[in-house]
Amino acid sequence: MHLDATLIAQLVVFLLLAWFTAKFVWPPITKALDERAKKIADGLAAADRAKTELASANKEVEQELARSHHESAQRLAEAERRAQAIIEDARKKAEEAGEIIIAQARAEADQQLIKARESLRDQVAGLAVKGAEAILHREVNAQVHADLLDRLKAEL
Repeated sequence: MHLDATLIAQLVVFLLLAWFTAKFVWPPITKALDERAKKIADGLAAADRAKTELASANKEVEQELARSHHESAQRLAEAERRAQAIIEDARKKAEEAGEIIIAQARAEADQQLIKARESLRDQVAGLAVKGAEAILHREVNAQVHADLLDRLKAEL
């Protein structure tokens, strides 16, 4: 065997194998690699979009939380103001009711004082009549001396 013929035959077989590989094997492998690269790129792009959307959603959530905290603080402050107003109103009403009760009690006390004075005057007048009767040893007629007794009540 000749080395030249074997070398040429091996060269022809190698070229046929290279042509066959380039024509039938290599394009599906390249296509599969390109599709895989495209899928990876799409996945990375989707991950970047998701990351951006997540950051945006986190910002929105933080803004919403801040807004809700602010609204809660406002509502709490308003509730405290209302509570203070209600307490102050109740305090004023209680003071007014207390003043009315005190005024009524004073009026009632004044009326009782007047009644007591009148009763005391009547008793003193009666005692004065009895004292005068005892001094004079005779009976003093209250009807006859009514004018005198009225003056005596007025002086007391």
